Amino acid sequence: MWYFIFAAVIVALDRAVKLWVMWAVEPGTAFPLIPGIIHITNVENPGAAFSILANMRWVLVGVSSVCALAIIYIIAAKKLTGFGRWCAAAILGGAVGNLIDRILTGKVLDMFETEFVTFAIFNVADIFITLGGAALIIYIITFEMSKKTHTIADDNNT
Repeated sequence: MWYFIFAAVIVALDRAVKLWVMWAVEPGTAFPLIPGIIHITNVENPGAAFSILANMRWVLVGVSSVCALAIIYIIAAKKLTGFGRWCAAAILGGAVGNLIDRILTGKVLDMFETEFVTFAIFNVADIFITLGGAALIIYIITFEMSKKTHTIADDNNT
């Protein structure tokens, strides 16, 4: 249950930041958050990461919905141990945050733009999807695959 609460907190944080940006920042304008590092802007992305599948709203809604349901199943069915479920919950929160935007407007509001490197503009949901996904990959490689390797090695030794 705590995993779903964590995901809900991520959704709430994402919505709060997006609503604040819609209220406080004119579209296409920016102001420094950390000067020289990152600034806040107001940009709508009609696609997925890096505007892939731009203007394919219902395809993205469908894919996001299926992914969210799969993650809910993985968490609820305890297909991963504790840390893996926290990672999955972070991905779930981010996916639902962006899914809400896609359902409501057909676009995702992005606001964080790096100044020191040219990179895609991103939002709170994207941060949790990325960090949760990276941590989950490391977790699976480090722990889940090592359990299988030990099981196979144990089976070969008997």
